[in-house]
Amino acid sequence: MLIAFDSTQQALRAEMLLEYAEVDIDIRPTPKEITAGCALSIEFPEDALHTVKEVILQENVEVRGVFRLLEAGGGYEQVEL
Repeated sequence: MLIAFDSTQQALRAEMLLEYAEVDIDIRPTPKEITAGCALSIEFPEDALHTVKEVILQENVEVRGVFRLLEAGGGYEQVEL
């Protein structure tokens, strides 16, 4: 799973909050298939989706969206928050 952002400030804020919530995350470049204003995205395991959604909503983190990597043919689909 992947979170894309419109600003680097929000990406770094989300990184700090998710690390504090003990979510296993990796910072990576935003894939070209996802249009975003920020070059940074946060990757996390799908089993942490519930915790990630809680943190984003409770802390009012501004995100472009949360995306799931599609198995067949690659690409991403957006997941509802």
